[in-house]
Amino acid sequence: MKNRRAVVLLSGGLDSTTTLAIAKEQCFLPYALSFRYGQRHELELEAAKRVASAAGVEQHTIVDIDLRSFGGSALTSEIDVPKGRNPEEMSEGIPITYVPARNTIFLSFALAWAEVLECSDIFIGVNALDYSGYPDCRPEFIKAFQTLANLATKAGVEGTTRVKIHAPLIDLTKAQIIRKGLELGVDYSLTSSCYDPSGVGEACGSCDSCQLRRKGFLEAGVVDPTRYGLAQVPA
Repeated sequence: MKNRRAVVLLSGGLDSTTTLAIAKEQCFLPYALSFRYGQRHELELEAAKRVASAAGVEQHTIVDIDLRSFGGSALTSEIDVPKGRNPEEMSEGIPITYVPARNTIFLSFALAWAEVLECSDIFIGVNALDYSGYPDCRPEFIKAFQTLANLATKAGVEGTTRVKIHAPLIDLTKAQIIRKGLELGVDYSLTSSCYDPSGVGEACGSCDSCQLRRKGFLEAGVVDPTRYGLAQVPA
């Protein structure tokens, strides 16, 4: 497996950063792929740049697509980001922070780049436990996309290679993800998870993503290096 190329989807958040570290641990040469997709802020892209630089990826590409053209999400429209929801509320239904078909779109771009790079491995940091109810973070989705990938590519049709979608965090809790990352030397101070950070980069502390992150660090028994604003919800 040594020196095999892999495309790694990198948002700059905790999960994708850990996934990048796992890809490196498995001796892949990572090509990091991020998106400027019309999200609320550029902070996550700045985080992705920091993470990619620290990890020494082979190449970091940022692709521009405008999902604000469709809206339908608190992350790509003027809909307010939900704050202060309790665990029961977060576990009910699909939240308004879900961006329609986002992982399908991102994986499609990753598949295209992998075909150009002549590699068959794609890494994505989806998680089916602490995942806020997103339908495109489930094992069924990953399995289905892998099937599609092998039907949709020249290499797959010709039988020269089989695309594999790696989702190494799929059945881990946030605390387990954090512990794994720390074992691999991940610097989580480089990452950004907040859906609605302040203009100076402070996390709100009360959106679903912040709460899941805080809970993960608390359960992992380590300090969360995130800078939270004054309006944060107590842990």
